[in-house]
Amino acid sequence: MSSTNQSEPPTPAPVKSGLVPYLTVAGAMKAAEFYVRAFGAEIATAMPVDDQGRTMHVHLHLNGASLMLSDAFPEHGHSLQPPQAFTLMLMVDDIDARYARAVEAGAVAVMPPADMFWGDRYGQLRDPFGVLWAMNQQKR
Repeated sequence: MSSTNQSEPPTPAPVKSGLVPYLTVAGAMKAAEFYVRAFGAEIATAMPVDDQGRTMHVHLHLNGASLMLSDAFPEHGHSLQPPQAFTLMLMVDDIDARYARAVEAGAVAVMPPADMFWGDRYGQLRDPFGVLWAMNQQKR
């Protein structure tokens, strides 16, 4: 993880994909720490927290891609809205172990992994920040 010295912004981390989800959550650093435990993410860089405990930018590397997070800043027109109308999907090997790790870390099981009609193994979870996650293991 890059330095989070209050006097200097952190060194930018390389972006690992062409489409980067950027989530606004209540507690960006707490979410980042949860994603490390639940999904094996790595905190690539993070801005320091402000005097209200909010972080304006966290960059994670997760499953070969980048994921970015921020706390809400309603005073700048960036209020917190409940997550809806999207799912983040992780393509994984060993879905059962990965799913169990996420549940053990605090995710809520929505749809336990099962063999699906399209031939893959698939499941869904909701993280403590309200984000719906799917895991898909392709059959080889």
